[in-house]
Amino acid sequence: MEIIHVSAECYPVAKAGGLGDVVGALPKYQCQSGHIAKVVMPMYRTKFLYENEWTVDFKGSANLGNWFFDFTIIKESTNKLGFDLFLVDINGLLDRQKIYGYDDDSERFTAFQIAVVSWMSSWEHQPDVVHCHDHHCGLIPFMMRYCYDFTRLNLVPSVFTIHNAQYQGWMGWDKSRYIPRWDLWKRGMLEWADSINPLASAVKCASKVTTVSHSYMDELRFNSNGLEKLFEYEKGKCLGILNGIDNDVWDPATDKYLTEHFTVTEVTKGKQKNKEALCIQFGLDPEKPLFVFIGRLVGEKAAEILPDAIKSAIYSTKEQASFLILGSGDTAVEWQFQQMVEPYKGIFNAVIGYDETLSHKMYAGADFLLMPSRVEPCGLNQMYAMRYGTVPIVRSTGGLQDTVVDMGDTDGFGIRFNNATIFDVDYSIGRAVAVYQDKDQMQKMRQYMMQIDHSWESTVDEYTKVYESIQ
Repeated sequence: MEIIHVSAECYPVAKAGGLGDVVGALPKYQCQSGHIAKVVMPMYRTKFLYENEWTVDFKGSANLGNWFFDFTIIKESTNKLGFDLFLVDINGLLDRQKIYGYDDDSERFTAFQIAVVSWMSSWEHQPDVVHCHDHHCGLIPFMMRYCYDFTRLNLVPSVFTIHNAQYQGWMGWDKSRYIPRWDLWKRGMLEWADSINPLASAVKCASKVTTVSHSYMDELRFNSNGLEKLFEYEKGKCLGILNGIDNDVWDPATDKYLTEHFTVTEVTKGKQKNKEALCIQFGLDPEKPLFVFIGRLVGEKAAEILPDAIKSAIYSTKEQASFLILGSGDTAVEWQFQQMVEPYKGIFNAVIGYDETLSHKMYAGADFLLMPSRVEPCGLNQMYAMRYGTVPIVRSTGGLQDTVVDMGDTDGFGIRFNNATIFDVDYSIGRAVAVYQDKDQMQKMRQYMMQIDHSWESTVDEYTKVYESIQ
C-alpha cells in the first residue's frame, strides 16, 4: 500500500515530543515490511533542513480565506530516513524555527493542511491511505470528503491517530472562511461545543480512529477534555494500537550517544559504568540508586509535585538516593528545581532544557525512571528505560499501565502507583530504594525488561490490518 503520513513533527527533522518519535519510526518500518510510506510535514527552519539535500517536487497556490499564498513542496533526495520525506514551505507561516507556540498557529497549520490536500489532489494516481496525526492535521479528513476543490480524494480512506487529546486546535467560526469551498450542510462535521474543533472533526470524518495505547482509548470515553460523548458515540471505529520504539536508535549495545555499551548479559556492569560517568558529570554518588526524570515539566506529567516529592524522599530515605532532572516547561517548576541544586548538592541536580545526547546517557546510567503522569496516552520514555535496564516508576494510567507490570505481581519488573501525589511518589521511591539493595532481584528485573519486545514490527502489522479494513 501507499501510505501518506501527515504530521507537524517527525524525528529527526523537528520534534517536540512522542509524536515526532512515532512519525519518524512507523513509516520506516512500514517501508521495511513492503509498503510505500511517505511523510509530509511543514518546512521549519531547522538544522536538518540546512544539512541535507533537497529537490523541488511541486509548486502550487491556494487561498486561506482572502489571503492568496504560494507553496512549495520539497523532497529529501537520499531517502536517508528510510522513507520519502516531503516538506511544505509557505513563506510567512511555516518558515520559522519553532514548531508551535505562535499566535497564528491556527493559520499556519490550516494553510499547511490546505497545501497538502491541494498537492495530493493534483496527483495522477491516488494513495491507498492518508494517515493524519493529531489536531494539526485534523481538518484533512473533512477537506478530502467535503471540499468541492478536492473531490478527487472523496473515496480515499483516512486514518486519524490521536497522540494527545488534550490539545484539539479549537478555532472560532470566523475562521471557517479559511477552509476551501465546502458543503455548508456539513457544518456539524466541523463543530463541537460551538467552535470549529479539528480533533473532533477528524474523529467524525476519518474512516478509522486510533490512539497510541489500548487503555488510553478506553480513558477517552471518560476523560478527553470535553469530547467524552463523541468518543462514546464513535467507539465503533476507534481502537488503540500501542506505539513501538525504534530499536535501531534505542539499543544500549550500539547507541551512538554512549561511550560504554552493554547488552542484557552484562547489564549490571554496563549500567554501572554509564552511571559513574553521569554521576561524575553532575556531582552525584554512583553508589546510591540514581532516579531520573526526563521530559516536559508540565501539569500532564505531574511535574509540579516532583520538587516536594523528591525533597520528601531525600528525607524519608535518609539521603540514600540521588536524583537528576532533565526537562523544561513550567517556569515555576524550573525555578524550584534550580533552587534545589545548591542545598542538595551531591544528592540532586537538574538540567533545564532538552538534550538528546544527555537523555540517552541518563536512560543508560539511571537505576530508576520517574513518570508520575496524570495523562500519558502511550509513553515512550518507560519503553526506552526498559530497553536500557532502567526500572520505570509510573502512575497507572494510559499506556503506562499497558506496558509496566508492578514488581509485586507475577513477572513484575517495574513500580506502579495510583495517584499523582507527593505521598505516592515518595512511597514508590522508598520501594525502589529497598529493592535496589537486593542485587539479584535488580539484575533479574533488568534482564527481564530488556528482553521485552516493544519493536515496531508488531505495531506495523496492526496498522496494516486497520488499513486493509477500510479499503
